[in-house]
Amino acid sequence: MITLQKSIEIYIRAKDGNRPFLITDAFTADAELTMQVNTSEISFPATVKGAKAISTVLVSEFAQRYENVYTFCIGDPPAAGSSFSCDWLVCMSEKSTGLARVGFGRYDWLAAENSGQVRQLRITIEEMTTLPQDAVEPILRWADALPYPWCPREQVGGRAPEIPAIDRIRAALA
Repeated sequence: MITLQKSIEIYIRAKDGNRPFLITDAFTADAELTMQVNTSEISFPATVKGAKAISTVLVSEFAQRYENVYTFCIGDPPAAGSSFSCDWLVCMSEKSTGLARVGFGRYDWLAAENSGQVRQLRITIEEMTTLPQDAVEPILRWADALPYPWCPREQVGGRAPEIPAIDRIRAALA
C-alpha cells in the first residue's frame, strides 16, 4: 500500500514528465476525474473514467501541447488519511507557439482505503493565462527555483517575475 501523498507525487511526476505509464501506480483502475474549468484559455472534458483514460487526457494529450511543465501543490503534503485538498500552480510553455502559460486552481483528492491510490480527483482550473514568448524564461526560472512539487504558500511569491498576470496569480494563492 502507498500513501495518498505518494500517489499525488507520482501523478505530478507522470504529468509533468510525460510518463503515462506511471498513472496506473497513482490511480485505481476505475478512478474518476472530474474537471471544472472556469476559464476559456484551456479546455478539458468534464469527466474522465478509468486510469487509462486519465493517463491519455492528463499526460499523453497534455504532453502533445505543453512542455517545460512545473506543477506545484501549494502547502504541506497530506497527513495520513484518504482525502486531501490543496491549491495548485502550473507554469509551462506551449510547444506549437512557444508562448508561456501560468495557471492555478484546486485539487480535491480521494484515495482508496485499501491501496492509497487515487480513486477520485476533482481538478478546478480557476485561471490559465497565456503570456508572450519573452515571458517563458523568467517564468520557468521562477518555477525552477520553487520547492517542487510541495511548495509552501509563503514561498510562491519568491523571485516571481514582475508581470501583472503573475502578480494576480500570486495574490490569489496568498
